Amino acid sequence: MLISRASPLTGKTHVMDLPVTEDQIALWESGVLAQHAFQALNGYEREFIMTGIIPEEWDELIGEEYE
Repeated sequence: MLISRASPLTGKTHVMDLPVTEDQIALWESGVLAQHAFQALNGYEREFIMTGIIPEEWDELIGEEYE
């Protein structure tokens, strides 16, 4: 599924093609923790869904590689 989010850090809109379903999105929006709703995603992908921030932006923000 293509997920589009605007980054609050840069205002840029980013798009990722992630292996999630509409049901998983609905679970997360209803309050289920992202790590439970999106078990197949890594931390970077979950962060993107939650905030719209991509790893490169975190790197710039904190001045080192985001892990």
